[in-house]
Amino acid sequence: MSHIRWEDPFCGDSSNCFRIGTDSAGNAYIAVSGAEDHYVTDTRDALRALIRDIKAGKADHLL
Repeated sequence: MSHIRWEDPFCGDSSNCFRIGTDSAGNAYIAVSGAEDHYVTDTRDALRALIRDIKAGKADHLL
């Protein structure tokens, strides 16, 4: 298993923090801060597409 390099947490109102990580094998990870051993993983390309879609407003209905 590759070593995951976690980014600083993204938090809303100092709670509900998420972390995004990557590894040297080209995988991306998303986890709740403090529970990084329970993550969702996919490729970096999938993470890139997710972030682009969120920035484009495709998840605004969830807000």
